[in-house]
Amino acid sequence: MPETDFALAALFDLDGTLVNSEPRSLATWSRLLDAHGVAYDDELLRRFMGRRGLDVLNEHPHLLPGLTLDDLVAQLREIAASPELPPVQYLPESVAFLHQLHAHGSPFALVTSAGPDWAKKALTDLGVRELFKGLVTAADVTEGKPAPHGYLQGADILGHAPEHIVVFEDTPAGVAAGKNAGMRVVGVTTTHPPDALADADLIVDHLTEVNWPRIAPATTPTT
Repeated sequence: MPETDFALAALFDLDGTLVNSEPRSLATWSRLLDAHGVAYDDELLRRFMGRRGLDVLNEHPHLLPGLTLDDLVAQLREIAASPELPPVQYLPESVAFLHQLHAHGSPFALVTSAGPDWAKKALTDLGVRELFKGLVTAADVTEGKPAPHGYLQGADILGHAPEHIVVFEDTPAGVAAGKNAGMRVVGVTTTHPPDALADADLIVDHLTEVNWPRIAPATTPTT
């Protein structure tokens, strides 16, 4: 069996992969757009999933003209504090899989489009913060997913070449980021149906379905 069938390390997305906060995130963006009288549909909202909000807004400057990054962050934080938003759902299968990798001796790190405060809080709430070798957040990259930069930074943290690393993601943008970094990708169907994650090497409903460390070989990076 080829050596590359076996993974040496892993990089995890956060929202939708370790926790399901996407309903809350979508509701937050909906309220922000509603507050400014911006028309939107489900397709537009889903463009925010798995990506830095700043990147999406830069692609659509007409959405919130005149709104600075500081304004955006302040308003999003105010909206996110509402008790009426959908709660964050923790994914026990994902937590169990993290402990499995840790027991196996496989190092792993986080690569998220979220900010550092939320990333640290979520991992702490899950009880797994100390298991991670490092974190790459929205504040650490100049271009977010689907660009590969975050995952390449994660590879540096882990000290392994991309072909020996497996990425775990739940969105098309995240899957593309992992593939663009030259890594194998496992798509988990927490927030998207399997056909939306078709570019992943393996698609599962829960991470405990993964037979670590055997993963299908990576394909050639597209960028």
